Amino acid sequence: MNFKDLIFILLIVLATNSARAQIETKTYFQEIKSDIELPDESGENVIKLFHIDGEIVVVSSNGIYTKQNKEWQGKTNGKNWRTACMDENNHIWLAAENEIRSDFGTRIYLPESAKHDTILSLLKTGTTLYVGTTNGLLTYDEKWTDTKIAKGARVSAIQQGKDDEMWLATNDGLYRRANGIWLNLDDNLMASGNKRTYFSLAEQKNGNDIIYGSMYSVGCISGAGNHWIWRGADGFPYGPVTTIHPSGKALWMGTDKGLIKKDSTWHYYLGKRWLPDDKVNDVLVIDDHTVWVATPKGISLLRNVEMTLEQKAAIYEEVVQKRHNRRGLVNASRLSVPGDLSTSKTINQDNDGLWTATYLIAECFRYAVTKEPEAREYAMRTFEALERLETVTGIPGLPARSYALTTDSVLQSKSPHPKVWRPSPDKNWQWLDDTSSDEIVGHMLAISLFYDLVADDDQKIRIRNLVERTMNHIIDNDFHLIDYDGEPTRWGVWHPDSINHSANWIYEKGLYSLEILSFLKAAYYITGNPKFEKTYHYLIDEHGYAANSLQTKMYGPFENSHSDDILTYFSYYSLYRYAKQDKYWSTYKKSLERTWAVSQPDRMPVWNIITSIALNRNCDLHIALEELQQYPVDLINWTMLNSHRWDLQEDRLSDRSNKRQATQPIPTPESGIWRWNTNPRQFDTGANGMEERSGTYFLLPYWMGRYYNLFD
Repeated sequence: MNFKDLIFILLIVLATNSARAQIETKTYFQEIKSDIELPDESGENVIKLFHIDGEIVVVSSNGIYTKQNKEWQGKTNGKNWRTACMDENNHIWLAAENEIRSDFGTRIYLPESAKHDTILSLLKTGTTLYVGTTNGLLTYDEKWTDTKIAKGARVSAIQQGKDDEMWLATNDGLYRRANGIWLNLDDNLMASGNKRTYFSLAEQKNGNDIIYGSMYSVGCISGAGNHWIWRGADGFPYGPVTTIHPSGKALWMGTDKGLIKKDSTWHYYLGKRWLPDDKVNDVLVIDDHTVWVATPKGISLLRNVEMTLEQKAAIYEEVVQKRHNRRGLVNASRLSVPGDLSTSKTINQDNDGLWTATYLIAECFRYAVTKEPEAREYAMRTFEALERLETVTGIPGLPARSYALTTDSVLQSKSPHPKVWRPSPDKNWQWLDDTSSDEIVGHMLAISLFYDLVADDDQKIRIRNLVERTMNHIIDNDFHLIDYDGEPTRWGVWHPDSINHSANWIYEKGLYSLEILSFLKAAYYITGNPKFEKTYHYLIDEHGYAANSLQTKMYGPFENSHSDDILTYFSYYSLYRYAKQDKYWSTYKKSLERTWAVSQPDRMPVWNIITSIALNRNCDLHIALEELQQYPVDLINWTMLNSHRWDLQEDRLSDRSNKRQATQPIPTPESGIWRWNTNPRQFDTGANGMEERSGTYFLLPYWMGRYYNLFD
């Protein structure tokens, strides 16, 4: 996301929400990434960052640059700088392959004896310049000295410790100089698991503690004896660490695959959600809430911005209105250039009806909480989109999956079950057939909430008529959705013979029983038509649908379909609203208890909230709140890779898509942005930055939680 655009949005949001700050008093820190724009002449490869006299100095492979009065100043003095250091006088020393140059003009070349070596690291202390190379350590103080230390080894890092201590990270051991004597600690002290190979060094507590990065761990040699080590089993995400930066209570670490922060917990930043390139060259901590990260493709600015969840919701609302309203339908947008929101274009998808319904649900709760005219306007517009999905087909009670004007270009479905675009009766529209139960679940819940929380008298009449048509279509067609071709749709089947007796529907038996019962109770509530209540009891008494609901959630040893969870929990919530006084409510609660026991570890906020409401107890609401806070502001569907990580244990059973998965959910800031109906344990997800999601995953649970006073 463009930094200027993001700051502008945040300023507007913070200003417009200040008038109702008393509604939500609790703030948190939202992590936000933006890109630092560099001068063209600097190139993209930023190798070092320094903070000098209140200004940030950027060292790239081309030179040294400082931003003064919002303008970059600097000198392009080369095209091959590899590393740099800053001395006690705030002068910068640059190193190329075999040349060193200071920012005040001093130029030094490696001695003839080292002309075939390459400089890897620098440290300037006093009048001595320490130079780590691919062939050991050299020093320069008016003349070159070959120290003979680490001869034949790569000296990747040099660090001054307390007093005259000096430390070297090499691929043949960790070296320490104390009282003028060098010792390779790997000869008689360090763990053999380090493989004598070290990549980075840093100091803490005035040099009393030395932190090192080795092949498979990060560790600390403490002057007070309080040594420690972090490995994958301790939560260390990945290594080796090539740059280390202690700051206050946090430790920042860069690797060739991402950035790590360790404070009270672990944080891992990988992919273009956080970094322009996965390789981290350097880290500059500005303060407790601001960090610059240097990579071969530029600089990321990571900031912790204080805000409330309501302010965050306002950001997502703006995103929806700008880029996700396609003729009233709300879903993802496609980007023709990865990550470039200016190239966003709304597109049709197979389940536009369901995802639009999630937005309507959010707006209904929002209006009920705030009474804002804007919320009512958006809810009305979205209800009319769901209404049009049914009227556009010309088949009473059959909603389309999606619609578009006849003149609109549309994407063809890639589903294994064929879906065809059909003409509307007036030929002005086209609509996508083969409607699923997904649409009915979403429509029925969203429309019933609109009926209860938003609709005026005229709209309630329209809703009653719409619900009558929908449920009559299903009941009168033997509990099927009948498509344009006169045949049942693939997933629009609730008939007892199929649900109870067909091998093809064993998996869906519990879920589809729960669905149809929730439809009938909502329909009876809205219309008062006894036909729907009678049918409800018929399916329970004659075909055991209430008892079937006890098998709703399928899980190991069976396949676990996370895409069914939204249908499951929406049905539970609808039954909570309209069947609480029903004698079968105890059965539905028992079913929900069973389902919750399986999905509780998934950390999905809307499931936690619905379960807490329906069971009338706190079902991990603190986790729901954490997840809402951690959900990224950047809604671009970046590719997020986690299969290489050391801290995540792999489940040897792949998921239902035969994808590799962890034994626990991937932390939300490190996982894919699309979480509604996906496996939260899947290692690798995303769409290469080619689409943006709408934010309803946040908006629905947030406003639902506010409506029920579950949090501020």
